Amino acid sequence: MSGRYLLGLDIGTSVVKAALFDEAGREVAVASSRTSLLRPRPDWVEASLDETWQMAASAIRTLLPQAGLTGDDVAAVGVTGNMVGAWLVDALGQPVRPGILWCDARSRPLVERLSRHDPAFLSQIYHTSGSALEFGCTLPILRWLAEHEPQSLERAQTVLCCKDWIVFKLTGSRQLDPTEASVLPGDTRRRGYSEALVELWGLTPWRSLLPPVRPSETIVGQVTPEAAALTDLPAGTPVVAGAGDVPASTLGAGAIEPGAACTVLGTTCHNGLVVAEPLFEPPEVGLLFCLPGERWLRVMVNLAGTTNLDWFIEQFCGVEAAQVTDPTDLLARVENLAHQSPPGAHGVLFHPYLGNGGVIAPFVEPAARGQFFGLSARHTRADLLRAVYEGVAYAIRDCYQAMARPSDVRLAGGGARSLFWSQLIADVAGLPVIVPAGREFGAKGAVLLAGVGLGWFENTAQAVASADQIVRRHTPNPRLRLLYDDGYGFYRQLRDDLRPAWQRQTQP
Repeated sequence: MSGRYLLGLDIGTSVVKAALFDEAGREVAVASSRTSLLRPRPDWVEASLDETWQMAASAIRTLLPQAGLTGDDVAAVGVTGNMVGAWLVDALGQPVRPGILWCDARSRPLVERLSRHDPAFLSQIYHTSGSALEFGCTLPILRWLAEHEPQSLERAQTVLCCKDWIVFKLTGSRQLDPTEASVLPGDTRRRGYSEALVELWGLTPWRSLLPPVRPSETIVGQVTPEAAALTDLPAGTPVVAGAGDVPASTLGAGAIEPGAACTVLGTTCHNGLVVAEPLFEPPEVGLLFCLPGERWLRVMVNLAGTTNLDWFIEQFCGVEAAQVTDPTDLLARVENLAHQSPPGAHGVLFHPYLGNGGVIAPFVEPAARGQFFGLSARHTRADLLRAVYEGVAYAIRDCYQAMARPSDVRLAGGGARSLFWSQLIADVAGLPVIVPAGREFGAKGAVLLAGVGLGWFENTAQAVASADQIVRRHTPNPRLRLLYDDGYGFYRQLRDDLRPAWQRQTQP
């Protein structure tokens, strides 16, 4: 291929994005398509495999003419996407059932039952994978299917993750990469599957469903004629294995060297520290990802990130929403409202625990729920809104406090587009915040891996360093240090004191 551009696909939970990058890693154009989430029962979250592929192909077709380019200008494709879950494919490459997503919680009763039967169950998983178990991980979902839908497993030939389904549709190649295989849960030290955990989950009869593991930067195939007809990419365009969205976004944000910290403030809020060796401390909490280039990413994740702001806007900002048609204008109006409340939100505190799975870092409490604290008749919408912004910032500080205090934090994801939120995070965390250039960091990480696969870069570290561009820096305001230090102490006290109430509320 003679193209000079790299194309990245980022398959989000509900939005598929295609982005083009030039040889220097600069973002050239972005196109997106929205997919539908299926919620057939409480705690179930699914997606149509066919629709997800159709939206990915549509995003590519839209992107190329939008950028004034053709498929011949694309040298290779990298793919990233939401991680784990279960996307079952039969021997003919057809979907067996809707894909089950990472945020699905149907396996919770199963996990609780297995934990009661074996008190060391979750601990064994953690000390092999380095990750606290999430209900939407692949192995618990497969065990659930084995008990409730064995016919689906009998029809299936392969279980893929989201991005790997798209790679399959582009190339016909079936595999996972180490970033996915190690969090199924798997063996993060060995950067792949754990046979012991497959056995622990009672999935030995279904072991053959797990495809080979291939390095993220490996060219695993070329665009097929069938995929070319749908995407306008030339048949034969190389496609690499890719990486999950958290590792890919970390690379795209420029974090690759040990000690680098990166917060991806998207639907979830991942707070990661790059390490040279697998790090299992603090124990029993957080996540541990493989990074391409023989690095690892220790992550403390708040399961709800920008979701907290989206929820508040939907529930309490109808006036502002009715006045605008552009989402950017809506966010500007919402930030103006938040500015009407001072730092500290007149004493209102918000815990941003809106995810169905509660909290998995820096402590584990599936029953944890969000709440406002300290309300009185004096408080306004502006106070509550500012408390939401500050609550997410406190959660970020809480997560880094559990690992190590970095010298600065790179901020990526949708939340990084807000100057107000970026500065607030710097003030609350007491750390400089660095915002890299661009918006589509997951797609950027994927295309950097494609560049390595093509031989444009010697390795992943070189690719990341060559494309690192900073758009702005935020320095903590020293006048707010005591205010936010005190607020953080109160935040921690409350989240510890409320655990018995959360647990009581969620009891059957």
